[in-house]
Amino acid sequence: MFGDFLRRLTAPEPAPLDDGDARLALTALLVRVARSDGVFDDSEKDRIDRIVCARYGLSPFEATALRKEAEVLEAEAPDTVRFTRAIKDAVAYEDRIGVIEALWDVVLADGQREAEEDALLRLAANLLGVNDRDSALARQRVEKR
Repeated sequence: MFGDFLRRLTAPEPAPLDDGDARLALTALLVRVARSDGVFDDSEKDRIDRIVCARYGLSPFEATALRKEAEVLEAEAPDTVRFTRAIKDAVAYEDRIGVIEALWDVVLADGQREAEEDALLRLAANLLGVNDRDSALARQRVEKR
């Protein structure tokens, strides 16, 4: 279903993503982090829906539809290293900091920080070009909410 999209995203020199494709790729990354501990429950799905509603100005129906599409993309996407590096090459740095904050929001959605989620978030932040300090600051902003 997403074969052409994934080929473009993981090309040696991907073109910048248009807004719709960037939304889909970033939402798929949120899904990947949520699934990383082996549990993808309603609290995490609801949190992703709220994040994309706020981030992209979507209605709840549109956010749910985007998340469901992202769930399929995430399942078909290549390994996290290639997928995240492709997003880095296609998304502006400022947006990547926001993505890290959103990822922390998903990790903390169920009230627990699992080792698998922490490890994937550290890897994703590094591959997105976001340093540990900025990632920690993003986590602290989320925890204060």
